[in-house]
Amino acid sequence: MEARLDFRHPLGVTSIVVIILTFVLFATALFVKGFTQDLLIEAGVFLVSVKLILMSYKNAVTIESVERKLDQILMEEENLEHTLKGSKNT
Repeated sequence: MEARLDFRHPLGVTSIVVIILTFVLFATALFVKGFTQDLLIEAGVFLVSVKLILMSYKNAVTIESVERKLDQILMEEENLEHTLKGSKNT
């Protein structure tokens, strides 16, 4: 089962605000400093911020998937225990 990207759930409002704010600051630095070598530094900061946010999103999706699988395993274990107790009583 592959996790689908749903940008409404783990990628919260704060992450979107950080991306927008970082982009606005990047655009401002672009116009204030111009197209100089400092532009590469600003672009790097922007990309690192976005990468960290996307990594946290991916981790949240992975954790959710693992929790669902663990819940399923626990339910199957409880069903198996119930079945085994029923067969011992008969």
